[in-house]
Amino acid sequence: MATNSRPDPPTRPVANSARLQALRDRMYEIGDDDEVWVYGYGSLLWDPGFDYEERRPALLHGYHRSFCVYSEYYRGTVERPGLVLGLDRGGSCQGVAYRLRPELARPVLNYLWDREMIYNVYEPRIVQIRLSDRLVLSRTFIANRLHEQYAGRLSLLEKSRLIRQGMGVGGANIEYLANTMSHLTALGVDDVGVRRLSAMVENM
Repeated sequence: MATNSRPDPPTRPVANSARLQALRDRMYEIGDDDEVWVYGYGSLLWDPGFDYEERRPALLHGYHRSFCVYSEYYRGTVERPGLVLGLDRGGSCQGVAYRLRPELARPVLNYLWDREMIYNVYEPRIVQIRLSDRLVLSRTFIANRLHEQYAGRLSLLEKSRLIRQGMGVGGANIEYLANTMSHLTALGVDDVGVRRLSAMVENM
């Protein structure tokens, strides 16, 4: 399984550790005959960082793709935060689903936990997604609206400013936005919110 080597992020106290452990335990409940899918809507579109058996377009109802998370590590710093994607409540989201190799399912879930849960701004969930021919259950991470890094109430202008300034261990925030746009285009997905944000960032 390929992973990217990056510096360790600054540490923070872990809140609600019992609840987080319960959520993690739920993610690891895998039966012998279960297919294990992971749903990607942001950087997992172009940088999953793990091996998989199958990759398919997928639709998730009840959440939408949103630049709603302050980034203080991957695409920004505490002093100059950037902005990255999360799944926020309402609407729907077109993304991709990865079916994991059974023997790698738990190692991949470990990797995703370490990657997504640095500051616990996301919450792991098992959601129902629609593939072209059927519904399946999938692991994913949604934005925690109660977290201090939740940024879902910002204006388009404020989001654009943060994206233009953001620079972290994962590179420039503006590159993150460009990668998102290009891979959504390749999937044939017109995400109006992302498109409008990209246009404003380009014209600032």
